[in-house]
Amino acid sequence: MIYFDNAATTPVIKEALDEANLYFTEKYFNPSALYHAGLEIKNDLNSARRVLLNGLGAEGKIYFTSGGTESDNLAFFGTKKRKNSVVIISAAEHAAVYQSAISLKNQGFDIRIAPVDTSGKVDETRFGNLLSEDVSLVSIMHVSNETGAINDINKLAEMTKRVQPKALFHSDGVQAGGKIRVRLGRFIDLYSLSAHKIGAPKGTGAIFAAKNVHLSPVVVGGGQEEGVRSSTENTAGIMAYAKAFTAAASVLDESLKNVAAIRDYIFAELSAFDDIKIISDKSGSPYIMSFASGSLRGEVLQHALERKDIIVGTGSACSSNKATRRIPEALGLTGKFAEGILRLSFSRFSTMDEARSFMTAFTEIYKELKKYVG
Repeated sequence: MIYFDNAATTPVIKEALDEANLYFTEKYFNPSALYHAGLEIKNDLNSARRVLLNGLGAEGKIYFTSGGTESDNLAFFGTKKRKNSVVIISAAEHAAVYQSAISLKNQGFDIRIAPVDTSGKVDETRFGNLLSEDVSLVSIMHVSNETGAINDINKLAEMTKRVQPKALFHSDGVQAGGKIRVRLGRFIDLYSLSAHKIGAPKGTGAIFAAKNVHLSPVVVGGGQEEGVRSSTENTAGIMAYAKAFTAAASVLDESLKNVAAIRDYIFAELSAFDDIKIISDKSGSPYIMSFASGSLRGEVLQHALERKDIIVGTGSACSSNKATRRIPEALGLTGKFAEGILRLSFSRFSTMDEARSFMTAFTEIYKELKKYVG
């Protein structure tokens, strides 16, 4: 099988699986327990926090959650914001951010949407025009889960703070952490992470909070995670995440080079198709490449490829079961192009042989299916 849907999820790597098994079977103690074995687990969790902090190049705190969605929710609902103040998000945010913003809108907040260009990157000039002293929260994703576009979040955060120093700046870093080099500047207040995008188990995530940023719990109970996120910590998932994060960091430059070569090859091959529009830009993350057909529906192409044992995406897996035109419209895609989107997403284990096999199969399928469209 050729698996090119790694932005949706990834297989658990052996190092992470072995680490999880250790905490499932031998080091299974509750980190809140006061006996020695429990305290050891608590120390292990703190070591995992340091791994993530070092990977972000940031000073602050890491709180573990159930995943990127919960982390995004914490940024929106666990932060103090002035009543009826302004909240800014981009037009291409993940559903976890977009739906959180809609919820705040229903509570009376003024939601402003920052436009993106055709590759999914925030238009910095138009973003700046949305800023005002009434802004309390800004949430701009680091890497687009749909196109791979990379936003200069440090610059956008600095722009925000110049207008309103008390505003909080959050970024969804789910498609960035462990995949590209991340260095959070001093203006980033909150940053969401997810484990299953880099070879660790599902159901584990984290949120970074800068010093002096206070989070109120969304999940209440026993007061774990310094009261920010109650519920006994998923120690196996957390430790597996730290292991996967360390493994990814150790080969980051090599992985980026390998994946960029794959992306560039497919980019060049698809450029020869006269009715295919490449959405992603080469300045974005090489792990994600989106394009659209002006003749065939993305879902049709996806299923045809699946019959050849090739797995690709048509967009965010978290919203693939919903009829939505929000992202295509944000990217300026109209007509059949809006319905013909395919997303290829790679991992550090993807190979050029897989890329060549994909192009051979895709070309064959495309030519065959086009015989049946007018």
